[in-house]
Amino acid sequence: MSRNIASDPKQQTPAKRKHGKLDARTRRTRMLLGDAFLRLIMEKPIEDITVQEVLDRAGVGRSTFYLHFRDKNDLLLSQWERFGEHMSTVLIVNKEKSLRVAPVAEMFAHVDQQRKLYCILRDAGRLNDFFDLAQDYFARGIEQRLIDSGRLAKVSKPELVARANALAGSLLSLLRWWMDRIDKEPAAKMDEMFHRMVWNGLR
Repeated sequence: MSRNIASDPKQQTPAKRKHGKLDARTRRTRMLLGDAFLRLIMEKPIEDITVQEVLDRAGVGRSTFYLHFRDKNDLLLSQWERFGEHMSTVLIVNKEKSLRVAPVAEMFAHVDQQRKLYCILRDAGRLNDFFDLAQDYFARGIEQRLIDSGRLAKVSKPELVARANALAGSLLSLLRWWMDRIDKEPAAKMDEMFHRMVWNGLR
C-alpha cells in the first residue's frame, strides 16, 4: 500500500514542510548530505551507517542535519523525492516538443548507470519507498503531458487523472521488470515501447 509521502504534508521531510520551495543554500546542504549518504551506501550496509558518518563525509554539522531531516531514513526518502520530482517534470521544464509523457530513456539509462547502488537498495528492501513516491510524482507529470499534447481535450478530468495514474503504475512496473533482467533492452527502446503502449491505449 502506498505511503503517499509526497502528497501528505504530515509525512514530508521537516525542511520541505517548513520551507516549501527550498532556497539555494538549503538545496546545497541537502544535496551534500544526500550524496554523502549514497556514497556510504556503496561502501557498507545501510543499517551500519551512522548519522555521524554522513555528517563527517558531507562536512555538515549535527544541528544542521536535524534541521532538515529526522534521521537517515528521512534523508534517503528525500533523495527519492529529489529524483522523482526531477524525472517526472524534466519534459515539462524543458518544454519538450514531443508526445513523450515521461523521460523513460533518461530514467532507465540513469538506473542502468547506477546499477550497483540500485541493487544494494533493492536487496536492502529500500526501493519500495521510491516506487511509492514515484507513483504520485509521475502521475502528476504524465497528466500534465497528456493535457499539453492536446489529444485528450474531450476527456473528463477524473478520467484524465485515472489514465495518468494507470500510466504511472505501468511505467514503474516496466522499470521493475527491466531492472531484474540480465539481458536488458536498450533504454531508448524501452522508451519507444512504453510510448507505443501509451498512445495505442489512448486512441
